[in-house]
Amino acid sequence: MRSWGVLGGAAAALAAGIYVLWGPISGRKRRRRGLVPGLLNLGNTCFMNSLLQGLSSCPSFIRWLEEFTTQYTTEQEHNQHLSVTLLQLLRVLSCQEVTEDDVLDASCLLEVLRMNRWQISSFEEQDAHELFHVLTSSLEDERDRQPRVTHLFDVHSLEQPEITQKQISCRTRGSLPPVSSHWKSQHPFHGRLTSNMVCKHCEHQSPVRFDTFDSLSLSIPAAVWGRPTTLDHCLHHFISSESVKDVVCDNCTKIQAEGILNGQSIENQRTTFVKQLKLGKLPQCLCIHLQRLSWSNQGTPLKRHEHVQFNEFLVMDIYKYRVPGPKSSQEHTKVKSLKFLLPLADAEQPAGTKPLFMNGASSSTFLMSPGTFPLAAFSEAPLYLYRLMAVWCTIGDMHSGHFVTFPARSRAPAAAKWLWISDESVRRASLHEVLAASAYLLFYERVHGRAQFPCSQQFSS
Repeated sequence: MRSWGVLGGAAAALAAGIYVLWGPISGRKRRRRGLVPGLLNLGNTCFMNSLLQGLSSCPSFIRWLEEFTTQYTTEQEHNQHLSVTLLQLLRVLSCQEVTEDDVLDASCLLEVLRMNRWQISSFEEQDAHELFHVLTSSLEDERDRQPRVTHLFDVHSLEQPEITQKQISCRTRGSLPPVSSHWKSQHPFHGRLTSNMVCKHCEHQSPVRFDTFDSLSLSIPAAVWGRPTTLDHCLHHFISSESVKDVVCDNCTKIQAEGILNGQSIENQRTTFVKQLKLGKLPQCLCIHLQRLSWSNQGTPLKRHEHVQFNEFLVMDIYKYRVPGPKSSQEHTKVKSLKFLLPLADAEQPAGTKPLFMNGASSSTFLMSPGTFPLAAFSEAPLYLYRLMAVWCTIGDMHSGHFVTFPARSRAPAAAKWLWISDESVRRASLHEVLAASAYLLFYERVHGRAQFPCSQQFSS
């Protein structure tokens, strides 16, 4: 009996040693082909895991991080900067760096954020959209901490921003120092809003104001019976004009003063202005946040669960601010060709017509194969065309919930593959499943040029 006890103890010790050295055998299986690593939930870190998986599906953002981090040369610099830590994680999650692990640990991101004085607990529920703004603002702070004095060899690049390292030469035996241009680069999510105000009395337009944004936070308009709510409805509600009362109009005051002969002082004329928002600069990567929070009559928070329809492609031309003035015939033709993009109400829509293309429309006319876009709906290709790269959903209510992500994974634009990711769990998903999700966040990436997105023969002919 004693020998059996010794053998049993030895076997238990051997099993414990194997577990310590190599971990559980079930966790050592290789990741299935076509899938990406999951992320370990460190308590309540699904908000961080889902955001990282979505950011890894944005090639423009990863390329920007690669260019931005070239300024850091020593290992000490690499370990203390958010951009470097974020790039290392995204490269692995996007399979640009090979790993055999099924599940990764992203606690290093929380550590570097704490070094930047952000107190984010891994055991408290947080919001993915708020973390997105924490990352973008921290990256901007990191960029602003860099010296603004231009390098001696970089003076010429102020007049020619497209200059490359190979075009610069000097008579020296040593190697040419690297040209640093990171200080004038913005991350791909950076955009600008325009605020335009016009007096309803004299039609005088105040100077246009510009404000920066990293994401568009859209409220969901009240649903109309029998009509689905689309992303166009949310965007149109965002830029819809509003009246602002009791605003001092300098032009009305000036006109009133010109009618007084004795030069008597007059009071400032207050009138009603019409205010409208537009997109002055559209970013390369567009983040759209759908506001799911509402309030009951008793003042308690409620979560809105209704589905907002969105498409694989997004056309933003009609939401772009255009400088007023004489337009060429070509520009007039383009604006005219895009007028049906607005989500008009049934009463406002001309009889016998229907929108040619609508962001979020589910008409059978546009039930295309994945990766195709109906160019025939336009007299010319849209200038601001975006493609869906990631979708976030929240499961639960206002008090407790969970984030899951649908990221796109593709090496070729025409062969986008979709995944469903919830922390450590990763599986394949279809485009139909993605578009049917109740989205909380949407990532779109701009498609440049007609040749960069495929079109089926039925629409291009």
